Amino acid sequence: MDFELSEEQVLLKDSVDRFVQNNYGPEDRLKLSQTELGFSREHWKQMAELGWLGMAFSEEVGGFGGGAVEVMIMMESMGRGLVLEPFVSTVLLGGTLVAEAGNNEQIESVIPSVIEGETMLAFAYAEQQARFNLNDIETTATKSGDNYILNGTKIVVYHGATADKIVVSARTSGNSRDADGISLFLVDKDAAGLDIRGYATVDGQRAADIRFDNVSVPSSALLGEEGKAAPFIERVVDRAIGALCAEAVGAMSAANEITNEYLKTRSQFGVPIGKFQVLQHRMVDMYMEAEQSKSMSDMVAMKLDLGHDDDTRKAVSAAKAQIGKSAKFVGQQSVQLHGGMGMTDEYSIGHYFKRLTTIEMLFGNTDFHLDRFSSLS
Repeated sequence: MDFELSEEQVLLKDSVDRFVQNNYGPEDRLKLSQTELGFSREHWKQMAELGWLGMAFSEEVGGFGGGAVEVMIMMESMGRGLVLEPFVSTVLLGGTLVAEAGNNEQIESVIPSVIEGETMLAFAYAEQQARFNLNDIETTATKSGDNYILNGTKIVVYHGATADKIVVSARTSGNSRDADGISLFLVDKDAAGLDIRGYATVDGQRAADIRFDNVSVPSSALLGEEGKAAPFIERVVDRAIGALCAEAVGAMSAANEITNEYLKTRSQFGVPIGKFQVLQHRMVDMYMEAEQSKSMSDMVAMKLDLGHDDDTRKAVSAAKAQIGKSAKFVGQQSVQLHGGMGMTDEYSIGHYFKRLTTIEMLFGNTDFHLDRFSSLS
């Protein structure tokens, strides 16, 4: 595999790096995370103007035709700054589901406004009992004349409170863990019977629990064929996992640099603590974990651009398991090497630790993906 970036990819990386450098200093990020919105609409507008919100969409639906590799490049740079804007929620999850499962009318009514930064989306999939199983869905959608009636509760819907439209998975037939019988619906945020309760997450992001109480949506809100959404969901989530792996690589790289610099400046017994061999060995282990993760992230991005078969699924789970383990290790060691100050809000390393810990859990933790890898072998 060729891991060298093309000239266009280098330019993309440089533009995201500049955005992070200009807008995501530690104090800037902390202040932004403490606002009611939790991110900046001005930043979102800038992302749209730079073409980033259209990068992951094909040219057929009005995007710029970037693939998983381009998304990886962007997410790795965003991970270095712990960017808060809802790129994964709106573009990689909600937007991609509409683009791949929706009909022409749905695509034309949603995707251009997403690319222009005017519409934000969220994907409501997780439920209390599911434990990472994307097919474990008890939220129901019952046909009633020309409408569907949605009932159920979705939890930890990232950026669900700020989304203009919510893509929700619901069961139209079958038992609670069947792959068949799952459908996708596009629901407006102001639909009657929709109860959205937003909150801040431990990693500085925003999420919401959403209850559907006899929410009536027209048949035109159905994305794709009724009961056949599971393959779309799995494919889109696997791509999102690849993006999160890249984000973790960027966050690990930044955490290692911050920690290494701290070891050079923090003195004890009259010398910088970085002179102590045991701490040097610890830093070597942290850099090795980050480098292994970088290789896995690059590999899975290339696999995702080739298609979505069992080999790709195995690669996704292998990468998520390795990077989840590495993220936890680098985050924990970074905090430990900083001592108690590492967990203060005023110091950046604690925020990297929290985000890396969260990424390890999103869309399945290390143990879940080890089991998934084994089942596909």
